[in-house]
Amino acid sequence: MRTKKFAYHMLALFVIAATVLSACGGGGAAPAPEGGVAVPSDLLDACKKEGMLSIIATPASWANYGEIFELFKNTTGVELNSLDENAGSADELAAIDANKGNTGPQAPDIVDVGYAYGQQGIDGGYYQPYKVSNWDKIPDTVLGLPAKDPNGYWTGGYYGVMALEVNTAVVKTAPQNWADLLKPEYKGQVALTGDPRSSNQAAQSVFAASLANGGSLDDVQPGLDFFKQVNDAGNFVPVIAKVGTVAQGATPIVLAWDYNAFGDRDSLAGNPPIEVIYPSPTIASMYVQAISAYAPHPNCAKVWMEIIHSDQGQMAWMKGYAHGVHQADMESRGVIPDDLKAKLPASSAYASAVSPTPDQLSAARDAIKNGWDSTVGVEVTE
Repeated sequence: MRTKKFAYHMLALFVIAATVLSACGGGGAAPAPEGGVAVPSDLLDACKKEGMLSIIATPASWANYGEIFELFKNTTGVELNSLDENAGSADELAAIDANKGNTGPQAPDIVDVGYAYGQQGIDGGYYQPYKVSNWDKIPDTVLGLPAKDPNGYWTGGYYGVMALEVNTAVVKTAPQNWADLLKPEYKGQVALTGDPRSSNQAAQSVFAASLANGGSLDDVQPGLDFFKQVNDAGNFVPVIAKVGTVAQGATPIVLAWDYNAFGDRDSLAGNPPIEVIYPSPTIASMYVQAISAYAPHPNCAKVWMEIIHSDQGQMAWMKGYAHGVHQADMESRGVIPDDLKAKLPASSAYASAVSPTPDQLSAARDAIKNGWDSTVGVEVTE
């Protein structure tokens, strides 16, 4: 005979189970629509009711995000609203903070930020936890560092390696290492992809330079000193480099994540020709994704997280030359097409790459933010 005590226990178990499912993408997977991804049906239904996803700082050309945009649209049929494609990681957190009470399209639902901003976002209360359906398939570590927050506040999606992107129609002899960037033949040619005081990619370029100039993962000042030398030599162009400025020859030598450099090479299709070089030593770093604690469309944000951690989402990044965190698992299951595997650069090309810890990244970021003006003394602008 079922007693009240038994019924109470059953009710308690039901409530616990429902709570766990809501935080971990509960519900059976809806069939994958054509060109889409199979995601939990309850999330998909809730996302369709929300009707929009607002993302920030993710241009379609960055690591082949454009294909992930299409995966999301084909999966949900929902509008994807892209905010400030040129924002840096610090700008993304600032956008969350500035839109805490805003339920309109200017409030980001999802951020894609440099590794150090994972913990910073947790500390600032900017993220909400969510564990995707295949959470256990996300490795515990990548590059020797945690690849996910244990409580689900952020997950690593992909990583890149700092490289030199060179327009060889303008630069006849491409630089091969850091010291080459000081040569007079590169006068007015060396650029960064952003303001190093706020852009993670640009700041890590300075960090990488420090390793080749007597610095370390705990000492970024030699990197600042190096860029002062580049600027004093007349080689530094204080313009934020983009694919257009590279193609035009305004910024023909750029320090960029390898996936962006290879992506530019492919999109320009030889007009002009682009060469990608890994200087030694260099830095590798992960980008992490998180849902805003104030997301107006939290269920669409959860669907987005499901998509980027699906095989299709990871392969989209890999097609864009980003190194997906699920790559080892996908290789073990034999799901990566041979032509895609052949397209990716050999790991031996960037064997010198090292990855700083979150504390080292945070310290370096602060040192670059505070020391760029006093050491280098030049404003990097559009």
